[in-house]
Amino acid sequence: MPTELEELVGFITHQNPQIRLLATENLVPYSLSDPSIFKVDDMRPIKNLKVLLNDHYGPKEENANLLAMVLANMTKSDSLKRIINKRQESPKELGSDDCILNQLMDLLVKGQSGSYNPKADFDYLAYVLADLSKHEYIRKYFVTEQTYDKVIPITKLKVFTEHESDIRRKGVASTLKNVAFDLDSHPSFLSTEGIDILPYILLPITGNEEYDVDETMSMLPDLQLLPPDKKRDSDNTIIQTHLETLLLLTTTRPGRDYLRQVNVYPVVRETHSRVDDDEVREACDRLVQVLMRDEEGEGQQLDQKRLTELADDEEEITEV
Repeated sequence: MPTELEELVGFITHQNPQIRLLATENLVPYSLSDPSIFKVDDMRPIKNLKVLLNDHYGPKEENANLLAMVLANMTKSDSLKRIINKRQESPKELGSDDCILNQLMDLLVKGQSGSYNPKADFDYLAYVLADLSKHEYIRKYFVTEQTYDKVIPITKLKVFTEHESDIRRKGVASTLKNVAFDLDSHPSFLSTEGIDILPYILLPITGNEEYDVDETMSMLPDLQLLPPDKKRDSDNTIIQTHLETLLLLTTTRPGRDYLRQVNVYPVVRETHSRVDDDEVREACDRLVQVLMRDEEGEGQQLDQKRLTELADDEEEITEV
């Protein structure tokens, strides 16, 4: 006999949209905490969920945000990394191509303004992209120019590091951190003519503190004329993630030299002083130790073991 929970799973493809909505709303937590209920009856519930998620792309889908939450939980399974190879026709209104990842990216971008679906912001797709970016070969997607719009995907995300949505900021910060494990892309990450993510990492951890003129003049232009009401991110876990991304960007000698050149240290110093959080301060300490140490006798690149340790120490994205 199926349990009540298993019976509820059967309603996610009910013909009545309100019943589908209620069933899906109640099952969202279980898509993460008890995924076994979706594997009964020869995986039929998962097949049904895939059918529902196809509706996710419709510009008039009223349950789009709810479906995004389900997808965010499902992508915590490594089996969902196959999504990079999946293709389906894009709605004309979305203006994407047939690559599922590009469609998810464009939904997230257009969701922030409501220009695609007025009833959905698609913020939870930031968690989806963050989980997918943990896989090495999917990281390459984020740093590769796409043929349909001639844009590098990660440049679409970097602009959201100061977005009003905590969910979107958290997912984007985690994606930037994961992609920063791709050492080959570091020169582009730090180039104003390339992907250029450094200002978008530093601004969220910067407040309204005043710096000496000598310190300010060496900083990135984006950090030199900040308004007096500038606030650093209110979520300390996001600040910690950005600090860890900065640490990853010091993996190579050119990366360390550039962060010193643009005077990242004072920003980290003030973050350490003003954010009352042990993990944030520990992340600041680790970064300062790298930036302030003597490079004499050191090779061009840190031992690969250090990068592996950073990867092993990576924090999981907050469950939704």
